[in-house]
Amino acid sequence: MEKQLHLNLLASRPPMAGGFQSGSKMKMGPGRKRDFTPLLWSQYFETIEDVEVENENGKDIFRLYCSGSSGPVLLLLHGGGHSALSWAVFTAVISSRINCRVVAMDLRAHGDTKVKNPEDLSADTMAKDVGNVVEALYGENPPQIMMIGHSMGGAIAVHTASANLVPSLLGLCVIDVVEGTAMDALNSMQNFLRSRPKTFKSLENAIEWRCEESASNPSVSNSIGEGIIEEEEEEEGAEESNKKRMKEDDQEVKKESFYTWRVELSKTEKYWDGWFRGLSALFLSCSVPKLLLLAGVDRLDKDLTIGQMQGKFQMQVLPQCGHAVHEDAPEKVADALATFMVRHKFTEFKEGFLC
Repeated sequence: MEKQLHLNLLASRPPMAGGFQSGSKMKMGPGRKRDFTPLLWSQYFETIEDVEVENENGKDIFRLYCSGSSGPVLLLLHGGGHSALSWAVFTAVISSRINCRVVAMDLRAHGDTKVKNPEDLSADTMAKDVGNVVEALYGENPPQIMMIGHSMGGAIAVHTASANLVPSLLGLCVIDVVEGTAMDALNSMQNFLRSRPKTFKSLENAIEWRCEESASNPSVSNSIGEGIIEEEEEEEGAEESNKKRMKEDDQEVKKESFYTWRVELSKTEKYWDGWFRGLSALFLSCSVPKLLLLAGVDRLDKDLTIGQMQGKFQMQVLPQCGHAVHEDAPEKVADALATFMVRHKFTEFKEGFLC
């Protein structure tokens, strides 16, 4: 029996004071093992909601993870190959800083969202999904919404905003996706996808692989989509490790039960160009206040460099982070976003929180 795996399984410990480093190695005493037991979504979110959207082929059902009861809505869009649970720790942190509501959405073909045509991952279709979910969720009078997207989700957020599909949009935050870097990295995407394990014998095994991959290269600088693109420098022995992994995969396939990837990203290649080409111009054309969070200043392309010098958006670089910035440094991302939103008077800091 084949079971589908959501790439973004929650790491096996809750947020801790002083920050949480996703994928960082826990300090253990002699003889103690790391714990890779999956955590429950309810440790980070308050409710789950499945939103139905009518279309010509029937109904699509989108999974949402929600928290908060007042304030503007933070609409969170995950990266390719991830799920809404990618935002779990960030949600817990941002909710402690500002008055807000959080809605993290499983995009089509990801997580627990179920659509009639999961093969269509075009930017236009996914942007319309976001608009349709907002309309189905809130009707004709949606609350004020701050849209935040990481990697592929950042690109979809820009497409959604530029098409005015969320009429109550307050602002836009894009995390570590820039057109120039993204387009340059497309050629290496398939190589990365081929290097990943095809199957996992258990959820714990999948989490262990994810943590080890993150810990081995915490400052990846040439990537645009964890789970889609992680253009990593190969370490010594990486080729032998991949061969061993492929052999283990082949053996695992023969067993009766195993876990495989929720979405076959290699089959979405025809959409990659459409996600990112022209993204910088679209981002700059959005009339709402904009925040760009990057893991490295080298990611900035020419159009964005000029736009940043002209003050068309706010940019902040968060060093010592991998591509999944909101997972590697959820407190830093939350601080940057909270400060941005309070500065623009979108919300207020919670009573007792010292910024």
